[in-house]
This record gives sequence, structure tokens and C-alpha cells, in this order.
Amino acid sequence: MPSPLPDAGWHLENSYASLPRIFHEPSQPEPVRRPAIAVFNHALASSLGLNPTILDSPEGAAIFAGNALPPGSRPLAQAYAGHQFGHFTFLGDGRAILLGEQIDPDGRRWDVQLKGSGPTRFSRRGDGRAALGPMLREFLISEAMHALGIPTTRSLAVTTTAESVRRESLLPGAVLTRIAASHIRVGTFEWAAASGDLDAASALVTYTLARHFPDTPVTDSPALALLNAVAARQASLIAQWQLVGFIHGVMNTDNMALSGETIDYGPCAFMDHYDPATVFSSIDHHGRYAYQNQPPIAHWNLTRFAEALLPLIHPDESSAIALAQDALRQFPESRDRLFYQGLRAKLGLVPDLPGDRALADDFLAWMHASRADFTNSFAALSNGHLPENTDNDVFQSWHQRWQQRLAAQSIPLDQSLALMRQHNPAVIPRNHKVEAALTAATAGDLAPFHLLLAIVTNPFNHGHIPDEFSQPGPANCSYQTFCGT
Repeated sequence: MPSPLPDAGWHLENSYASLPRIFHEPSQPEPVRRPAIAVFNHALASSLGLNPTILDSPEGAAIFAGNALPPGSRPLAQAYAGHQFGHFTFLGDGRAILLGEQIDPDGRRWDVQLKGSGPTRFSRRGDGRAALGPMLREFLISEAMHALGIPTTRSLAVTTTAESVRRESLLPGAVLTRIAASHIRVGTFEWAAASGDLDAASALVTYTLARHFPDTPVTDSPALALLNAVAARQASLIAQWQLVGFIHGVMNTDNMALSGETIDYGPCAFMDHYDPATVFSSIDHHGRYAYQNQPPIAHWNLTRFAEALLPLIHPDESSAIALAQDALRQFPESRDRLFYQGLRAKLGLVPDLPGDRALADDFLAWMHASRADFTNSFAALSNGHLPENTDNDVFQSWHQRWQQRLAAQSIPLDQSLALMRQHNPAVIPRNHKVEAALTAATAGDLAPFHLLLAIVTNPFNHGHIPDEFSQPGPANCSYQTFCGT
């Protein structure tokens, strides 16, 4: 393939390709009929050191669809395994190709991956392609998550292909250009463990520590140090998800990135009314990945990670298990601490006082019982208003306790409210608005998508969000999300 646009700012390296070959397979994107950019992330391109003016063009579309390769690329498909809904299977990039790692102006390394760029040897009879709707969903939700301050993969471009993909019906095809700190997953280590190649697994430990945890102190057991570091990042990530009502929907071990980023936006969604048992995914029939189950499932995934690392943690198996168990015990406590720290900020409470957890829990209990909207209830309090459905003794009693708690603080009320507005978004990607935008885009009208994108990437713009974007969907709507494959 040609290498166009040498002046576009590409600075690609390929450190992942230096890992043992069990982790990757050379793979070329499969060209498409007529690539055209549907949406391009100018701000992200600039932060990566790329020239958005040059790349938001037909020549750029050729790169982002896989018809041409940027200079320095060394395309490969990554190998990994995973526990999917609890069942172990061998996977790998069945429709994604890593072009390389862009080095940004600050020297940071970012994976540039094409998703939907054709089959690889890991495709398992799949077509290797992607439909426009799911790729636009990932662009929209990942950029909304970034604006909320939650670690996430990013989306650089969605490129249409002028080709159809067959799912339940024929749909317009597209390719997503995904940017990530890396695509190393728990499943990558499960792949190494299943291979029985300890040298390869050890090389992956060394590589992952250097790439994502360079400041981790050197210990006798780098694998144990990695387990502790990954668990800490996952505790923070899960807490942040829950503080905005986000439900990932498919928390398989191949979708837990060791960088601590949110990855894979298939059947994800945000809650409207607060209900800990909320499930959106059409394939999650038993609520395995419900909102309330995300912390224990993350813990379960980390346990699978620890199992894959055991031979590297300590040569004696019983000692390795004991060390891993000690590391894993810290996760629930860490997640709880970070979650309640976030709830205190959402309620404007400083500093931490003994009764704060009960105050936060009682507010959540009231929201659950009254089917109050999660986002709007916190946002209303942040702006000195009462949430809806507050004409009852339970809320009035809670509200009086909360006001007394604020009045006892050393900072004035306006500072407490300002703290709350920094932690409570005024808007999230409402499910009905997302679906309406994706439906219009699939039919050829991208205007609703671009409008929604502009709104949700400025989520703390209190007082300036049009009502239609801040209101929950119809109460009688049973919303479901679907995997893009």
C-alpha cells in the first residue's frame, strides 16, 4: 500500500511488535470501495501531533479506512484470550489492526488501531467489518467519557466505506480509528498463560510495566508489582464509572485494559433513573454485568489476571497464591474508598466525616425508591434546586440533614455548590438521544450526531444545556443495547 501524506505529522513506532510472536500476527487492512470521513476529531489529532487539516481529507480517509498506510506503520493483529460471560475462549483481533504507536509532542505513546478494517487470522469466520452505527456510538460515548474526565480509549475518525455489512440486516459499513494508551488486556496475559510460554509472559510483564507503570518501584516480583498497579487503576476506573451511572455492559476479561482505560463501547449505556440492578445489554440475560455488579466482576477479572501471573509472582505455587490473594484483597476496599470519596464531592462534603457514607447511601436509597433520575438529581442539588419527586417525608428529612452538614463546613455554601458542579455533569449521552442520532446517521443525516456530540463533550456546562438533552427518555421505554458484531 502507498504511504501518503508524509507531512501529516505521523511519528509511528512499533514497540509492541518487539514482543514475542505469540502476541501478534502481521496483518494488512483490506481496502474498501470508496472511503469518506464521516466524523473527524480535530482536537485529538492536534494533541497527537497530527495535522488535522491535512488528514481531514480524501487522502486521510484512505488511511483511516485501511486503503493506504501512514509512514512508519507496521500493521499487526494482536492475540489474546478472554473469559466471556465467565467462559474461557481464545480470541484475538478479529476485525482490528494496530498500525503502530504514535509518539505525541510530549513523547507519550498512543496505539493507532483500525477497527472494522477486514478479517485477520483471528476472525473466527467473521467478516472483519463494522457497521456505521456501532462505530459512531463508540466515537460518541468514548469522547463523552473523556469529557467527563474518565480514562478511556479515544476516537480519531469514523470513515464510511460505501459497502454494506450483514448483521440482522444490511447496514452501511464503517471503520473506526481508535486511539489507546495500549490494547494490552487481562486476556493478553491469559493468552500467554494458556500457551505455557513463561519467557513470553515475563517479557509481557516487563513491557507492560515500562509502558504503563514506569514509576513502579523495582521489587523481587515484577509480576506482583504489576498486579497491584493494575488493581489500583481498575478500582479507580470502576468507581468513576459508577459515579456517573455508566454501565459497560460487557466486562469480559478481554475488555479490561491494563492501562486503566475504558475499552470497547458495544452494549454500554448510562442510567436514567437510579436502579442498581440496571442492565442494558441484550445478551446479558442474568444481569452478570449490571450496574451494581461492576465492582465484583472487576474483582473477578483481576483474579483471572492473578491466576495468569502466578508462575511469575513466586516459584512456589502456595506462596504465589498467598501473595496474589493479599493484593486482590485490597481491591474492594480501594474501590469503596474512591467511590465514597466521589460521592462526597458530588454532595459537596468536605472534609470526610463519619456520617458522610450514611448520608450518601440514604440519598441513593431515596433515588432508587422514587425512581429519581441519577444525573439530574445530583445536578439539581449542585445548582441549589430540589430534584423531582421530593414531596415526601423521606427526602425532606434527608435534605434537612444534608443542609445541616453543609452549614457545619468551614467553606461557604457557594464553594460547596461549585465543588458539586465540578463533579456532577449537567448532561450525559441520554440513551434515546443516542439512538435517534445513530438512526439519523445511518440514514445519511449526520447533523443530529454532530449536535449531540457537541453537547455531551461539554458536560459541565450547567445552565446552558437545552432541556431536550438533559431529560430522560420515555418512562415506558425498555431500552436495550446490542453488540456491534
